[in-house]
Amino acid sequence: MSLLPMLLYAFVTSFTPGPNNIMALVFANKSGFKRTFRFCVGVGVGFFTLIVLSCYFNLLLQNIIPKIEFVMTIIGVVYMLYLATKIITSNIDDDDDSEDTHNRFLTGVLLQFINPKAILYALTVISTFVLPYHTSNSSLLFYTVILALIGFMGTFSWSVFGSVFKKLLSKYRRPFNVVMALLLVYSAISILLG
Repeated sequence: MSLLPMLLYAFVTSFTPGPNNIMALVFANKSGFKRTFRFCVGVGVGFFTLIVLSCYFNLLLQNIIPKIEFVMTIIGVVYMLYLATKIITSNIDDDDDSEDTHNRFLTGVLLQFINPKAILYALTVISTFVLPYHTSNSSLLFYTVILALIGFMGTFSWSVFGSVFKKLLSKYRRPFNVVMALLLVYSAISILLG
């Protein structure tokens, strides 16, 4: 397996706008880095847990129904192309004035289990990039840690840059979205050809 398509997919998915990143951005603007950092750590722990569950859920499915690997690959490719389409056509509107009352570690953890982007990401990245090549517990743990760290870095970076990052994305939204979408399309093609 080439790591490049997996890392591209992980970075694009982790650093593009989604519930974790938008919340981190808004929290950093409203309540400062310290309270937002606890939220980011919670997101990281919840995301790590979600990926571990995804590893064993996908592994169970693969062992029970060996033919599911092809179906999971096709679903992963279709989802990446869907994400590319959504990214290229999206409008980032993150002027959210919601109250900042739940900016805590537990909120970050629990958000992962209701965050469709995180759930689909975990299922897709594991079934498409990891399980076809690695099934040992140590390999699964290794990839889980890498993927969780990339996810944490995505959320963390949105909180660190706060309003500066928000302004940058607003100013260069179209080129940024085009590049991210093209990287997803490249990853999807790499999966089909690999």
